[in-house]
Amino acid sequence: MDRDTPADAFTGWALVVDDHPLFCDALVLTLTSVAAFREVRTSDRLEVALSMLGESLPDLVVLDLNLPDVSGLDGLIRLKAAARGVPVIVASSMAENQVISAALKAGASGFVPKHSPRSTFREALAAVARGETYLPADFVEAEGEEGDAGDAVERLSTLTAQQSRILQLICQGKLNKQIAYDLDIAETTVKAHVTAIMRKLGVQSRTQAVLVAGQARFSAVLPSAPVSS
Repeated sequence: MDRDTPADAFTGWALVVDDHPLFCDALVLTLTSVAAFREVRTSDRLEVALSMLGESLPDLVVLDLNLPDVSGLDGLIRLKAAARGVPVIVASSMAENQVISAALKAGASGFVPKHSPRSTFREALAAVARGETYLPADFVEAEGEEGDAGDAVERLSTLTAQQSRILQLICQGKLNKQIAYDLDIAETTVKAHVTAIMRKLGVQSRTQAVLVAGQARFSAVLPSAPVSS
C-alpha cells in the first residue's frame, strides 16, 4: 500500500462529530478528497453520534473533543465503546502533549491538530489503514505526565458503552430507579452494571466513581493550562 494515501481502505461511510459548522464542512470535503468514502455523515452532539452508530458502523470516526454535551475525554471513551473497534481519529485545537497522551489512553487511533493541512489528514488515514497510530510530528511522550488523570482515563476506557452511559447518569446525580427508567431497563440490571463499573474503576462507592470520571476532564488533564475551544 502507498504510504501516502489511504488507497481503498476506506470505502464505506465516515462520521464527523464536531459542533463547528465551518470546520465540519471543511472536514467532509477533506475526507472525500483523500479517501474513497461513499458518504461522510456529520453530528454536532455526542448523543446524536451514538444513535447513528447504533444504526450501522462507519469505517472511520473523526471526533472533536469539545462538544456541547460532553466534558473532557468522556466523549471519546463513550464513542470508542459504542464504535466497537471502528478507528477514531481526534481532530482538536487542544494539541498539548498531555491531551494527546490522554486521548491515546482513551483509545484514539490518531490525533490531528485542527490547524493541520489536508495532507496531514491524508497521512493520518494512511497510518490508520496500516493499523498504526497517527501522532503529530512534534508530539513528545513523557511517561506519567498526566498523572492520576491518565490512570483514570485508562480505567474509564474499560467500560462498555452501556456502563459508560450509566456512569454519566450517576454523575448527574440520578438514582438506580431513575437510570432504569431513562434507559428502559430493569433496576436489577442497573445495579449489576453499577457493581461492574465500581469493580472496573477500582472504587467502592458511587461518589468515588464520580470522582474518577471527573479526572478525565480537561481541567484534570491540563491542571495548569487554560481550556481553549
